[in-house]
Amino acid sequence: MIGVGLVGLWAAEAPGQEPASSPTPSVTTRVVYGSAPAAQQARPLLDRNDVRRRVQNARKTGREFVFTRAIYNGGGYRWGAWATDFPKADRQFLTILDRLVDMDAYELENAVQLDDPNIRKYPFLYALEVGNMYMTEPEVKGLRDYLLAGGFLMIDDFWGTWEWENFEAEIKRVLPEYPIIDIPLDHPLFTTFYNIEEIVQVPAINNAMNGRTWERDGYTPIVRGIFDESGRLMVVINWNTDIGDAWEWAESPYYPLRYSTYAIEITVNTIVYAMSH
Repeated sequence: MIGVGLVGLWAAEAPGQEPASSPTPSVTTRVVYGSAPAAQQARPLLDRNDVRRRVQNARKTGREFVFTRAIYNGGGYRWGAWATDFPKADRQFLTILDRLVDMDAYELENAVQLDDPNIRKYPFLYALEVGNMYMTEPEVKGLRDYLLAGGFLMIDDFWGTWEWENFEAEIKRVLPEYPIIDIPLDHPLFTTFYNIEEIVQVPAINNAMNGRTWERDGYTPIVRGIFDESGRLMVVINWNTDIGDAWEWAESPYYPLRYSTYAIEITVNTIVYAMSH
């Protein structure tokens, strides 16, 4: 069981100003980084050697928690769909996590291939854009072994019927014997740290600025899960929502606070639940 404390989330009055402490944890304040709005900042590009170096550094930390992103085959981006919002979203969320939860967390991003035998060093795994996932057989085996050995997977940022069908086919290759079921709001996942009473659809920043929350035919946000035979939750699936984009743009004055608040709360709950069960 991890120790959970309350250290609060700051709101900076101006760029570079010292953060003001808060007596209770809250995600209803803005976090400000740097001197320029996030929308105007260039997203850093890392080469594969840089990613490899950072992974090696994460392995050496000995920290209690390392937020780990899954590298998988699929997608049409430079690195593949797995790298969407990377590394800015991961870094900003970790900065917020450090102020909300008393957890010895590694402060930088960490990305690991599904077929890497060292994946078991990291009990929490995050994967997104899985509507474009096409795992190799070694990746399928690596993910299956990881989950059955006690690992936990959080899925995010895929939309609509077609992407669901693709992801469902892929995850069935990994865990064919376990059904995918809706997680009810009375499940401890929604009360482990924050009390969440509503599943909020979190839009990408461009949609949020235009007042639209959905993409494709993904009109309703749904949280589903995969449990093993003993009732252990192995996989949390956030469908028709983009939680990672809310981390990435949490400091932007153009991104509605309602969405970033939910995104942070559900992710903190998921991490605390995963690390304590």
